[in-house]
Amino acid sequence: MLQVTLCWALGKISRPDSLQDILDAIGNTPVIRLNHVAPPDSAAIYIKLEFLNPTGSYKDRMARSIIEEAERRGTLRPGMTVVEATGGSTGSSLAFICAAKKYPFRVVSSDAFALEKLRTMEALGATLDLVPSPAGITPDLIPSMVRRAKELAQGEEYYLADQFNNKDASIGYEGIGDELVEQFPSGIDAFCGAVGGAGMVMGVSRVLKAQWPSTRVVVLEPASSSTISAGRPGKHSVEGIGIGFVPPHLERELYDEAWAVEEEEARAMCRRLAREEGLLVGTSTGLIVVAAIALAKRLGPGKTVVTVAVDTGLKYMNGNLFTG
Repeated sequence: MLQVTLCWALGKISRPDSLQDILDAIGNTPVIRLNHVAPPDSAAIYIKLEFLNPTGSYKDRMARSIIEEAERRGTLRPGMTVVEATGGSTGSSLAFICAAKKYPFRVVSSDAFALEKLRTMEALGATLDLVPSPAGITPDLIPSMVRRAKELAQGEEYYLADQFNNKDASIGYEGIGDELVEQFPSGIDAFCGAVGGAGMVMGVSRVLKAQWPSTRVVVLEPASSSTISAGRPGKHSVEGIGIGFVPPHLERELYDEAWAVEEEEARAMCRRLAREEGLLVGTSTGLIVVAAIALAKRLGPGKTVVTVAVDTGLKYMNGNLFTG
């Protein structure tokens, strides 16, 4: 039987029986240990189930901090329209926050991304502006979407979320780090995460390294678009990461290594996680777990490797991720 260790057992995090607002359902996610895909004689591998956030992604944390920090400063006011360029998970999260807070939301995305994500954004009230990309996720796709979003956001009635440059993005992700500190009072030896805008890994690393300076942090990207590790952007199919340029949020002092992982290994790991651990996750999480296993082998028994399940595999059922 799968041994599951929940965060409430590991730490002191608790959730009240009833919440006052849907936004209060963001965060406080559990952690489980991987028992079947983890190799013997390696470090323990734990994964934080961020797909339990309301839209099935850790991007809910970022979207909330982007909107609420802008509200606090007065740069986002009632009646304004929020605009963003996104592959879909950020867009779904921003659409969710905007629906809850009654802001119109216009999103620039592409047909290169999962249909489920596009439909989710529309279901939550977003207006979509799609950039065609028959070749898939190419190095110039995200930059072209960003340019289009900036064009649409001209005027005082618009607020550009600008996830790739907006420092408010990392504030929400620091909550993951805070929760991990509570969940692992004995410390974390290594943490790894895939990089899109880099807000998650940087936000978590900032907290973990402040608590435990020796925690090793590894940032990850697809091998076919190894921009950070090798300066070679390229085409790939791992949604949400490998954006084709080094993200402005990436701070060299907050990570120790940058690794590139083969996409086919990531996709195969997604299928293993579903069938062997009962975890239904997307391709970027599969990529992360491949790297977490390599870290665990390097560190050996008695050490702890932690990472996150980025989003739910339910977002990828129209594709071939789980049919291999």
